[in-house]
Parts: sequence; C-alpha cells; structure tokens
Amino acid sequence: MGVTSLPFRVALPLALGAMVAGCATSRTIPVSGGATVAAPPRARGVTTRPPLRRNPPLPQVQTLAGADGVIGAAPAELIRQFGAPRLDVWEGDARKLQYSGTACVLDIYLYPQAPGREPKATYVDARRVSDGQEVDRAACVAALRRKPAVPAR
Repeated sequence: MGVTSLPFRVALPLALGAMVAGCATSRTIPVSGGATVAAPPRARGVTTRPPLRRNPPLPQVQTLAGADGVIGAAPAELIRQFGAPRLDVWEGDARKLQYSGTACVLDIYLYPQAPGREPKATYVDARRVSDGQEVDRAACVAALRRKPAVPAR
C-alpha cells in the first residue's frame, strides 16, 4: 500500500513528521530508561564565555549613635550580645541576622570588609513588630540586647 492510498488525515501527519525529523540534528541526549531525545541545535557563530568575576564594592559602614558594639561586630560577638538570631540568611558573601522581641525587629547586615574576610556588621535596620513601621534603631538595639548577668552574692 503506497502513501497515495492512505487517507489524507493519516498521510498529512506522517509527511509533517518526516519534514520535522529532517530538520533535527543527529546529536542526541540520553534520558532515563535508555531512551534518547534530540539535542537542541546550537547557534552558529555564537561563542560563549564565562561571566566576568568582579569584586563587589566595599560596603559603606553606618554610623549610628547608640549602636556601640553592634556596628563593626563579628557574628559571634552579636550572638553573645543578642542570643541566637531568629533568622540567619546568607546571600553570596553577605549575611543578615534578624532579632525579634516584643518591642521591635532588628536586622543586622554583615559584609566582609575585603574579599575573603569574615563579614562584620555594617548596617542595622529596626521596625515595629505590629505594623513594620520604622523605629529608632538605637532604642531597638537597647531593647533587644541581653542584659548582663548580675553576679550572685
């Protein structure tokens, strides 16, 4: 039985399938179960290169009265002052520690002062727990800072 004797509704999909198959490359990609699929064609004349690696700019250090011992502190020192953070988020070489209490939420941002160095606190932000409105940063630091232990007599 030749192609001419096939009904049109069968012959057309076969012809289209043959045309599409003729456009495909011979490259295949193995997939699970031992099957293969055609690899996507590569653009001709296009070369790729690795992304440029640039050192990020040095962070700007916030100056804030009442945040003594916070700005410039390493993570271990912040944990000694405030306890375990509610959140500890890394993004690249930057880090954010978040502390929360009934008075406020305090975000402390840490950045390395030079490539490969330990991140240190460079900026703090504070807001109310109830509605997220900005509050005095120094007051929030004071409210969340652990009180020094009183020695037993």
